[in-house]
Amino acid sequence: MPARTATRAVFPRRRRGRALQFALFVLPALVIYLALVIIPMVVAIGTSTTDANQFRATVEFIGLQNYVRLFQDPAFLHALSNTVIIAALITVVPNALGLGIAILLDRAGWIFNALRAAFFVPIVLSSVVVSVTWGMILSDDGLLNSMLKNLGVADPPGWVSDPNLALYSIAGVICWQSLGVAVVLFLAGLQGIPRELLEAAEIDGAGRFARFRTVTWPLLAPVVTITVTLSLIGGFKVYDQVKVITNGGPGVGTTNTLAFDIVRYSVEAGQVGYGQAMATVMLAIIAFVSIFVLRALQRREVDL
Repeated sequence: MPARTATRAVFPRRRRGRALQFALFVLPALVIYLALVIIPMVVAIGTSTTDANQFRATVEFIGLQNYVRLFQDPAFLHALSNTVIIAALITVVPNALGLGIAILLDRAGWIFNALRAAFFVPIVLSSVVVSVTWGMILSDDGLLNSMLKNLGVADPPGWVSDPNLALYSIAGVICWQSLGVAVVLFLAGLQGIPRELLEAAEIDGAGRFARFRTVTWPLLAPVVTITVTLSLIGGFKVYDQVKVITNGGPGVGTTNTLAFDIVRYSVEAGQVGYGQAMATVMLAIIAFVSIFVLRALQRREVDL
């Protein structure tokens, strides 16, 4: 009896010790998450229901007036449209190209290793550095137009000065920088596919396209889920490229995005309440789109 009682006493102490270790392990991350994500989010939502302004000391509760103003503001709807266009382009183009390039680079040899490293370089560069570089290349008298003139093009396009091209030029810069992420992720996915499955399909008479459609593509579904979700979220948060390359121009608000307008209203114009209402709407859109895309894509994922 004493031995059995002692055993019973030891196990609760072990469980309490493990629970304490788990709590000590999780608590710092939880505190940081609360301090840097949850609390600022709650404060932002609360601020969006006020007329808070950096240039006025008093703050009054105005309910949903900022949101009513938001959806009646043509500038906001234009920025939302620009954001959706950029998000769509940088979701489709880099991922489609990245998959194709990853398939071509999924081979042994030093030259393929060198090419993989080359595609990875843009990932480690600051988006500001990339934007400054491409801004100089795409300017009216930049490197690209100089090359076109040397090739005989008398009137080359205004890549960042033409209102019809500027937004797509910015999207192209973002696609160029994010292409490496897609290549790396798809390469990892391709290298994780068991070769036995591909060899079995080949023995059964499946051609290259049939093997891709029936084996490779279904097993890449988790990677597609990750790349598409990250691209969509990144597309809705575009700011640096717009600020550096066009600063919202050419003209007034031609290339404004939601993130750009949030900073413009909250920081530059001092309309904190209105800016936070815009940020809250953007957060809701990102959450809704992310959940929808995740659920839609996860249905086609295949477990090995």
